[in-house]
Amino acid sequence: MTSSRLRRSILAIAATGALTFGLAACGGQDDPETSSDEGGSSESEAPDGDAGGAVSGAVTADGSSTVGPLTEAAADLFGDENPDVDVTVATSGTGGGFDAFCAGETDISNASRPIDEEETAACESGGIDFTEIIMANDGLAVAVNPDNDWATCLTVEQLQTIWSPDSEGQVTNWNQVDPSFPDQPLTLFGAGTDSGTFDYFTEAINGETGAIRTDYSPSEDDNVLVQGIAGDVGATGFFGLSYVEENPDSVKAVEVDGGNGCVAPSSETVQSNEYIPLGRPLFIYVKNESYTGQPQVKAFVDFYVENAVDVAERALFIGLTPEQQQTAADELASLG
Repeated sequence: MTSSRLRRSILAIAATGALTFGLAACGGQDDPETSSDEGGSSESEAPDGDAGGAVSGAVTADGSSTVGPLTEAAADLFGDENPDVDVTVATSGTGGGFDAFCAGETDISNASRPIDEEETAACESGGIDFTEIIMANDGLAVAVNPDNDWATCLTVEQLQTIWSPDSEGQVTNWNQVDPSFPDQPLTLFGAGTDSGTFDYFTEAINGETGAIRTDYSPSEDDNVLVQGIAGDVGATGFFGLSYVEENPDSVKAVEVDGGNGCVAPSSETVQSNEYIPLGRPLFIYVKNESYTGQPQVKAFVDFYVENAVDVAERALFIGLTPEQQQTAADELASLG
């Protein structure tokens, strides 16, 4: 049931496969206000998109370690034109970001999964109205050590054998995953429980959010996972595709067979919905009160959305197709 305190407008900037998002927005019209700048940055003029250095103040974001670099890339580009706006981006994981956001501590929550019912209720209790925006697409990568020459493609069933809760203490060698694999100890690395990557992977592979063996090395920092896999020939793990692309000498992604043959993760296969079940959208959640009441927040969010393609490219995420770009442009124009 939707309450008046929780009006959620969904701006679908990427639409892949079976994921279809509508658009409704509140507070997003081009309606800049001019008032005295004395007494705080939130009283300065609020231009649309390109603020041209006319605004100042702070913008705070927290959440997903996967989406963090995307928002940081937007902040860097925005800062070139708006040097008086300080955008800070923390990475406490998707769940941790929602905790802070729903407590009113941040303007933006970076998320690699949609907000869940419990988090939505927390925001409602805290009086936080928000807007959900899909900013880019991403693929989760199943990564192995570069010297691993046997696990070039893994089926969803094999991934279940590796990661199922029932496998804890039982599946400890690669030859238990497949008899054709070598006698090589299996070492596991993966996202921590506060990460949207953790939620997405466990749901997609094991069929239930949070269902996973616990005898693996978790971290909210994907760079730690990369280092762990790079140091052990028998290691495997899961994290955002961009981290594989950023570390080609340290880890490599395996192909995944979701039922229609082996598919390598890439921009094309994620956008075409071929890379199943590990393709996903990436989100930011914007506090409506910050957007409508703080010109620097509005200017940053407008810039972020209007430059989504360039931001995704800069951060090594999967950009928009021409059709998606046109859809986004039409939807933005419809805000009037």
